[in-house]
Amino acid sequence: MKRAKQPLALAFIPLAFSFLLCFAACVDSKKHGNGRNQDEKASGSGNTWCIAKPSTSSVRLSRNINYSCAQDGVDCKAIQPGGACFDPNTTVSHASYAMNLFYKAAGKNTWNCHFSGSGIIISENPSIGNCNYPA
Repeated sequence: MKRAKQPLALAFIPLAFSFLLCFAACVDSKKHGNGRNQDEKASGSGNTWCIAKPSTSSVRLSRNINYSCAQDGVDCKAIQPGGACFDPNTTVSHASYAMNLFYKAAGKNTWNCHFSGSGIIISENPSIGNCNYPA
């Protein structure tokens, strides 16, 4: 017995269905590493701060300080000698404060804390002693 030939269109139904499923999954996957929608502000679920990754080189952190402190809306007086956030007098501490000021001034979007991979967003207030990190 010869098997009847299926119309060509019927052969593509499983392929079309697979394509639609993949498309739906891609549209739903606007989420990235931290589970937030790319368009969502990091502050959407409470207060967040941007700090420097402690493993980042001092050269990179110094660049982050220089960049952040040169931006509009960022006042780095607190990390200058005698300022409330000068101590601890470390590059990581000063960079964290400056990067957080930039993060806040720029809108607290996830990409405002990237700093070429040297910034991280945290939900625990990093303020210490008299040094207050604005949320």
